[in-house]
Amino acid sequence: MGVNVHHHSYDVVIVGAGGAGLRAAIETAGTVRTAVITKLYPTRSHTGAAQGGMCAALANVEEDSWEWHAFDTVKGSDYLGDQDAIEIMCREAIDAVIDLEHFGLPFSRTPDGKIDQRRFGGHTRNHGEAPVRRACYAADRTGHMILQTLFQQCVARGVQFFNEFQVFDVLFEGEGNDRRAAGVVAYELATGDLHVFAAKAVMFATGGFGRVFQISSNAHTLTGDGPAVLLRRGVPLEDMEFYQFHPTGIYGIGILLTEGARGEGGILRNGLGERFMERVAPTVKDLAPRDMVARAIHAEIREGRGAGPDKDYVYLDLTHLPPEQIDAKLPDISGFVRTYLGLEPKRDPIPIQPTAHYAMGGIPTNVHAEVVVDPAGTVLPGLYAAGECACVSVHGANRLGTNSLLDINVFGRRGGRAMVEYVAGVDHPDIARGAEEPVREHIEHLRSHKGSERVGALRTTLQAAMMRDASVVRTGESLAEAHRVIRELKERYHDVAIDDKGSVFNFDLTEALELGNLLDLAEVLVIGAEARTESRGAHWRDDYPTRDDVNWMKHTLAYREPDGSIRLDYKPVVLGKYEPMERKY
Repeated sequence: MGVNVHHHSYDVVIVGAGGAGLRAAIETAGTVRTAVITKLYPTRSHTGAAQGGMCAALANVEEDSWEWHAFDTVKGSDYLGDQDAIEIMCREAIDAVIDLEHFGLPFSRTPDGKIDQRRFGGHTRNHGEAPVRRACYAADRTGHMILQTLFQQCVARGVQFFNEFQVFDVLFEGEGNDRRAAGVVAYELATGDLHVFAAKAVMFATGGFGRVFQISSNAHTLTGDGPAVLLRRGVPLEDMEFYQFHPTGIYGIGILLTEGARGEGGILRNGLGERFMERVAPTVKDLAPRDMVARAIHAEIREGRGAGPDKDYVYLDLTHLPPEQIDAKLPDISGFVRTYLGLEPKRDPIPIQPTAHYAMGGIPTNVHAEVVVDPAGTVLPGLYAAGECACVSVHGANRLGTNSLLDINVFGRRGGRAMVEYVAGVDHPDIARGAEEPVREHIEHLRSHKGSERVGALRTTLQAAMMRDASVVRTGESLAEAHRVIRELKERYHDVAIDDKGSVFNFDLTEALELGNLLDLAEVLVIGAEARTESRGAHWRDDYPTRDDVNWMKHTLAYREPDGSIRLDYKPVVLGKYEPMERKY
């Protein structure tokens, strides 16, 4: 079966139509010819699932400052965040929120009409003194409102969208150290055709890879497409061992229940009814950083104080809150609990467990969202990344709640502006004829192969192994077992076959390609975690339970070698005025 190939030419191509991609497109549209390529319709991007808020030190409700926000972010990152990038993000947070307000985002308001703010985990006043109200929000559907608002602004600016196109390769002009980004190859789901997009600048804003784990808040589409494509093309990935588990996912499903519920006064209780976070973080209690809360839940369950027949979950308790507060501030999550658990959150405690939520690591970039390819920070010209698929690094070893919606807006905007400046000074790239051939050959192989392995079975085995051996708590032994399973699955993947041989919306095919991405990223995560013999942020090693600032105050860079093996290198953390200290809350 032949594959049709179509050619396009743009100044800027943005891959991904979540918050980071759309915010970048707003900056480039009207100035340079811009295309946004997305595997989904834009308003189905995963930014829309973000619930609780976007933080900025507006001080609308109580005293606050961006310096306090920066301190909290550095401390929350377990001192692995780069302080120059964190300072930029926290300083520009205020303008980023005001931008969204001017774009028309319907924030929740105070009685006097200002943007309302609420508490969120790890956000404090005066360098850890007490919790502070810093999260700007739109009930518990803040991400949905951001996504809709940014999409409307892109439509108004005439951005060209290619919806339901999946990018499976990136193109370069030149070789070695002289190469620059030149475009992408995309697969059109509706027809099975391939499209070659030539571009002066390419931005990846493809989101996370939570589907590498069994219990995840991530949509089924979050398969790490951008990082996996670049890894195979010689770009390193940074800090992939740091993967955040959100403490409050619906038990057995993983659908997120926002941290905003605890910001509104929700309490975590074990099977005995005890408020166990008072023992762990006596100052901020249930609003400690996510890595600490997730580990505390894990400890309650491991030590036999869980709830339910198998004592394998704890409760999020909202029953003491006024019913009108739950209706006004937490309408969406209340609906989730009624729909999926058959419980009424106004009177029933909610069974929860940690759920795979957010990748702190990803494609390494500088503060202009330019991709960098070595410890010296060498820029790969014309290549950009922003959002969860990127690693600036503002989140270090652990992201604070609400900093993700902030990250996509600040660095999406900065990346968009940097691309406009870059493309003004370069010519259009020359793309070699047949640049789409590797993708076409891979697709044809999957369509024609008569192997015995099935995508679903391999993916389920991967997700179970990662959940069991490489999630909230790890050991050298568990990571070695995860690595063994991944190696075995990669071998079996060579014999994978699909049943659908057609061209129109062949999800059998795209899921097979996505499984390849998940396997590659799982391997990088586990190899990085095996090497890092310390506990820091979301990376907790029971066999190395302390943070080691002497040997491990550095970022991991993982390179894929020509033979398929993974080579690790490291680069120093960018320090600043906040010296590493013990994380007490």
